[in-house]
Amino acid sequence: MAKKLTPLEKVQANPALWLKNFVKIVDPEGNTIPFTVNPEQKDFLDNHGRYNCILKSRQLGFSTLALGLMLWSSHMLPNSNYLMLCQDSESTQNLFTKLKLMYESIPDKHRIPFRKNNEMELFLENGSRISVKIASKHKELGRGFTCQMIHCSEFAFWAGHVQKNGLLALEQALNKNPNAMIIIESTANGLNYFHQLYMRAYRGNSKYKAFFYSWFGKGAKKMFKTEIQLAMDWYNKGIFNQLRSEDLDEYERKLQKDGATLRQLTWRKWKLQDLKLNQFNQEFPSYPEEAFINTHEGVFDAKVIGERFNYLPRPLEEKELYKPLPDVLSQYIGKNLFIYEQVKTQEVYFGGVDTSAGLSKAGDMSAINILDSLGQQVGVFYSSGIPVYKFCKIVYEMGMYFNYCMYMIERNSYGLDLIHRLRKEMGYLQILKTFKWDKITGRRSYEYGWNTDNTNKAKLVNDFKEAFEEGVIVINDRETLDEMKIYQEKNGKFANIRGEQNYDDVLDATMLSLQSMKANKSYL
Repeated sequence: MAKKLTPLEKVQANPALWLKNFVKIVDPEGNTIPFTVNPEQKDFLDNHGRYNCILKSRQLGFSTLALGLMLWSSHMLPNSNYLMLCQDSESTQNLFTKLKLMYESIPDKHRIPFRKNNEMELFLENGSRISVKIASKHKELGRGFTCQMIHCSEFAFWAGHVQKNGLLALEQALNKNPNAMIIIESTANGLNYFHQLYMRAYRGNSKYKAFFYSWFGKGAKKMFKTEIQLAMDWYNKGIFNQLRSEDLDEYERKLQKDGATLRQLTWRKWKLQDLKLNQFNQEFPSYPEEAFINTHEGVFDAKVIGERFNYLPRPLEEKELYKPLPDVLSQYIGKNLFIYEQVKTQEVYFGGVDTSAGLSKAGDMSAINILDSLGQQVGVFYSSGIPVYKFCKIVYEMGMYFNYCMYMIERNSYGLDLIHRLRKEMGYLQILKTFKWDKITGRRSYEYGWNTDNTNKAKLVNDFKEAFEEGVIVINDRETLDEMKIYQEKNGKFANIRGEQNYDDVLDATMLSLQSMKANKSYL
């Protein structure tokens, strides 16, 4: 029979209860109050794992929560170490001051005395230690001691090399027990390493667990209470009355459906007097995709891309598909293969293929995209590390699954080998031919696939830009939109914003499928 816990033991076993009973904090209005976790903080406490990545709106209190968890754990677990890392000296000083005030608010009989309380370190008599440091001043972060908990505050604002290289060292410094954890927490700051890290976690392609907290959650309503009232006062003084449901545009109606109140929507309108929309979305995102601003001039309309993210359909699960998947494709569904519409018996489909070397390295993916005859993106496959001979089988089965679709395949480099294997070894005939003029003889010759040079690349991009922005095609896939978001023209050449995990292969495959659709041919 399990031992019955005393009231004190119940409080000590639960960090939220311990914080509420023993720790006080200063709220946004300057009042000293018991540390009661807000709904967003509670959601994280209930669902966190060992590796955690939080994208959030400003002022939701996750650094404060992390300090509270470190205080609780340091009191419960002797000889344990905790590390809070910040982007600059001002943030470090502010958080250490907050830590000291929280520690001093603990009642004497429940507070473990300290040995040292300076130099940005709280060292308790039970041997536990909480350190608050500047990330940029520590080239080998976390080396030399093992941490029970590491919190990286405003990670997106760390220097680029510190984000990438420092994180690897921090992960090695994490304790091996099951309760140790690392938290990466930040508002967005453009398309840097944090963007890559979060989006991989968000898609489920990382050991990190993604969390997102918007500006209109229940906790945010309380945090922004004073500003919301100012917004209401402003609205009622002007020519407008309080925002009403019938006043909302389509996007605001979506926000209301997802939980935003009319008072919060009024506050958003009030904030947008002084902030550009993309600035507001970065500081106070409604959804994960709109938080990351592309500071470069992109090829495709960023506003259209951002709005499309809010209406994307859910990929179909294998059990939902009317037409069974072959084994070659079944192993990839939900991970590398995403199908957005049921295959229709009489429908005509058009595919595009971009082939890589099949090496497991950054910037190297093979991709397939399928459009239906109405221009709707219905299927996408992408993966790194698949050699051409294996990718060929995937291309074959994907084409056959979508009613023996007509493929446009980039023939440059590894694509030529893929075309040869598909036609000669597997008998797949639906590969589109393109022609070119012989500049000497004036004769026209045909070849299988699409040869990408500077002229043809410009045609691919410009045709796709027009089709997307004029509504000729509709994109359903997040990866495709992400690649479109970072696609740019520089010195007459088209490519993505370079960096680890910044691909453009799915986009290339999608542009090729549009050329297949435009040709509207079949060799059968």
